[in-house]
Amino acid sequence: MTFRPIAASAIAAISIFSGVAQNHTTDLNETASTYENRYGRKLIWSEEFDRTGKPDSTIWNYERGFVRNNEDQWYQPDNAYVRNGILTIEARNVKEEKLKNPNYNAALAQRWPNKEYIDYTSSCLITRNNFDFQYGTVEVKAKIPTSGGAWPAIWLLGNDAPWPANGEIDIMEYYRIKGVPHILANACWGSDDPYVAIWDDAKIPYAHFTDMDSEWASKFHIWRMDWDENAIKIYLDDELLNEIPLAETVNGKAWENSNAMKNRKYLLVNLALGGINGGAIDDSAFPVTYEIDYIRVYQ
Repeated sequence: MTFRPIAASAIAAISIFSGVAQNHTTDLNETASTYENRYGRKLIWSEEFDRTGKPDSTIWNYERGFVRNNEDQWYQPDNAYVRNGILTIEARNVKEEKLKNPNYNAALAQRWPNKEYIDYTSSCLITRNNFDFQYGTVEVKAKIPTSGGAWPAIWLLGNDAPWPANGEIDIMEYYRIKGVPHILANACWGSDDPYVAIWDDAKIPYAHFTDMDSEWASKFHIWRMDWDENAIKIYLDDELLNEIPLAETVNGKAWENSNAMKNRKYLLVNLALGGINGGAIDDSAFPVTYEIDYIRVYQ
């Protein structure tokens, strides 16, 4: 596990960057002080994206290829970049480029993930092997895409067992359910069947947010997760979306009744497309961008 010392990162940001980085440092110090005074929690790790170019390789790894959920995008590092203090994950329509799937096997049926061509590309960034933690507050400031087929997420996974017994926490997902856009806040763990998850999922219609602010999609918003030995609470702009008691997150007998939410977890941020939940992809919306201002962890 690698912590990013706040004092050191702030000094580096001031010496290397001007303007945006200094504002980020001021905001970071003020926020850290507020959390310590209000919640008794100190900032232990942050990613402020105060650089230009590729995300920090000491923090982020990447998933590659067709990975899960019958999703339509091919994950690769090239679709993630940092500019002006913002991480952008950009999904691209590459149908006309006729990109060959390097893992394609002509002897097998042509179905996911054995597709001959790559139609879309995107990125999934993960902190596995670089940063993980047990309990605390995660705060993420982000602006999410809401076009057809977009499936952005902020989530956590554990290291100590296969999914779902390792425990999954979805601080944010956005996708369409029966054609209706929703924002979700979820967690899952293992059942008696080692390949079947038990879900505690909150599904809030997107209209709940746009009814309050018609310009919601054009703005950054703050997702927060408070996680301790008793419960997981997930908020969006200080509105509680879901509360999950850890007394309920016990894996089934296949995993010896271990608790999936009492282990260390790493972070993932990604922009998926289509698949089992994303729905029909709106090709007129590309490139589709998912922007993240910062990710902070307090304990």
